Amino acid sequence: MDLQGQKLSEHLMQILLVVFAIAAFTTGYMTGSFENMLLISVGGAVLTLLITVPDWSFFNRHPLNWLASQEAEQNPKPKLQPSPSKRFTKKTSSK
Repeated sequence: MDLQGQKLSEHLMQILLVVFAIAAFTTGYMTGSFENMLLISVGGAVLTLLITVPDWSFFNRHPLNWLASQEAEQNPKPKLQPSPSKRFTKKTSSK
């Protein structure tokens, strides 16, 4: 799954969970049945899981181009220099 696919998956998950939560609450309230509300809520969560968790092909529309191992070895990532640390001194008050 590429980065844009991850963003799409997250967005789909949020939309589907909110839609199913609203539908479950509305149905449960109108029918007066906690069981109906729970079934719709759990069914929506399972459907959302089946849509967003597997690596479906529409999540891979923008593949990443990785460096070849030989090219990565020739151009290593520069090492970061540690910044000078500031030491805190304890101030003593003179009375």
